[in-house]
Amino acid sequence: MIESTSELNDLLRVAEEAARIGGDVLRAWAEKFTVSEKGPADLVTEADLASQVAIHDFIRARHPNHDFLGEEGLSRNDGGSGFRWIIDPLDGTSNYVHRFPYYAVSIGVEHRGEMVAGVIYDPTRDEMFAAVRGGGAMLNGSPIRVSRFSPLSQAMVIASFPPGVRADSPAMLRFLKVLPHAQTIHRSGSAALNLAYIAAGRLDGYWSSSLKPWDMAAGIVLVREAGGRITKTDGSPIDHHVMSLLATNGTLVHEELTKLLRD
Repeated sequence: MIESTSELNDLLRVAEEAARIGGDVLRAWAEKFTVSEKGPADLVTEADLASQVAIHDFIRARHPNHDFLGEEGLSRNDGGSGFRWIIDPLDGTSNYVHRFPYYAVSIGVEHRGEMVAGVIYDPTRDEMFAAVRGGGAMLNGSPIRVSRFSPLSQAMVIASFPPGVRADSPAMLRFLKVLPHAQTIHRSGSAALNLAYIAAGRLDGYWSSSLKPWDMAAGIVLVREAGGRITKTDGSPIDHHVMSLLATNGTLVHEELTKLLRD
């Protein structure tokens, strides 16, 4: 077990600093898109890797016996501490390539299978969303809470689609099924920021059936600590190793979306 609140807060401070370091790397690489002879795909891969290396090296120096899982091939499972850092060094790759300001660095801390801390950092707005288990959720140091919009007809919701989605794909059919029931529905391109925005009360619901652990690890802690609800799309308990996710403000919106997404 984690021994104290101070231990959790220390993990959070390290995660916040690491996320800012990753964000600085992304900002620096973004400036090269207009001057480099390399194509955007090559540049974004290099930016992604550079951000992950910087984040990993910073955390590893402070917690050398912790494990890691990262989007860009990072995997270490022999530390023996029970802690694992789950890192997405650039969530919202397409947005980043197109200079659309909706991307983030996401870092979650897992302890013996349970998410206990998480940060999501938006370098374009300098917004740090952060939470620890039992400690509430914060945005740049100020408490945040989910919205209270309900029912679904008054809610702003958002969805993620898998790569290569087609008109007849299940994800598209679910999107179209929800469309007439919500007040507003969006697709953004950054799962991490979608979850951060649920926690901050800027969105009321979000679902996906194509997420990886690094897409949702930090956001799970944020949504819970901000008073929201997070499950699989069928309403069963969330598992960040399973692709299915439904996050809401915890109002009737959750039950309505569960029914639409399950049927």
